[in-house]
Amino acid sequence: MPIQGKTYYIIGLMSGSSLDGLDLAYCAFKYTDSWTFNLIHCKNAPLGLWEAKLREAVHLNEEELDCLSVQFATYLAKEVQDFIQENHIDKIDAVVSHGHTIYHYPEKGITCQIGDGQTLAKLLELRIINNLRQADMDAGGQGAPIVPIGDLLLFPSYQFCLNLGGIANISMKTKKGILAFDICTANQVLNHYAEQAGFPYDNEGQMARKGKVNKSLLTTLNSLDFYQKIGPKSLDNGMAKLLINQINDKQGNIEMALATYVEHIAVQIAKAVNSIALGEGLNLKPNTQILLTGGGAFNSYLVERIQAHLNIKVLVPDDAIVSNKEAIVMAFIGVLKLRNEVNVLASVTGAKQDTSCGDIFEKD
Repeated sequence: MPIQGKTYYIIGLMSGSSLDGLDLAYCAFKYTDSWTFNLIHCKNAPLGLWEAKLREAVHLNEEELDCLSVQFATYLAKEVQDFIQENHIDKIDAVVSHGHTIYHYPEKGITCQIGDGQTLAKLLELRIINNLRQADMDAGGQGAPIVPIGDLLLFPSYQFCLNLGGIANISMKTKKGILAFDICTANQVLNHYAEQAGFPYDNEGQMARKGKVNKSLLTTLNSLDFYQKIGPKSLDNGMAKLLINQINDKQGNIEMALATYVEHIAVQIAKAVNSIALGEGLNLKPNTQILLTGGGAFNSYLVERIQAHLNIKVLVPDDAIVSNKEAIVMAFIGVLKLRNEVNVLASVTGAKQDTSCGDIFEKD
């Protein structure tokens, strides 16, 4: 029987593929018949010079990556120290770090998230949990997505949970359990074109809203091989380059590129929701809710287009949950690891069995 009544105080760290900063979430978790959590403090720290370093890190060799991993851990430690001091945090059971994904090749059974755990433990003098994907891959899984355990246990009232980060991914609760997979590249592509216009992102989708959808390009994007696969499936960052090349071949303007890609995201999300529902024999009703989080939730035009393609209600929660849900779930994955409980689900990754992922580094 699961341990009841104990409260865990955890700092979760998440650096996502959209490179829009480091998310830090200080949370309290408690289990009494079901899990509850409280997001006590949160922060988005700018990556600064690290944005370019992380973007180019895929070109480094193994020795250079090892060195970068230690350097990135030093950056993480400084941000955690500042976060602790700013918020006068004195109760910490662990710091759980996802690290930053440099590459993810599930078909080869390899993944790389930098941010050396031993270095973090030494610098912070706190218990560190990281390497949250490898045990699942060792069990034959994709090593992704790992957030669905949080969707299942922390957000049980929502049948669908959709994250719009650098990559869009979805989870859905069914009678058989939970299903989840990556849908498509999202903010990685949108931010690329916004940056070409001199902005870090397309604020509220204003540029996309002015653009005209290129129907020929939309058909080409929707026909890519990945979208014909059935989950479990996950994407790596290389997909963004393929998509950008497809868009650039049309030689349109930035507003056209953004408008067309927003429509592509909305179409693929609707396709994913409807295909899961059909496969599971579910009758989706207008009051069924899909919880929408991640940076893309602030893109009001994208949210409108997603809603236009769905016959269920899109719900965007408060800004703190939108921005920090993944960091919250990373912290929760760490709690489950401390309890030696399942924190990555085989039903969504395709592994041979559920796993309790993560390496624990105790403070010296």
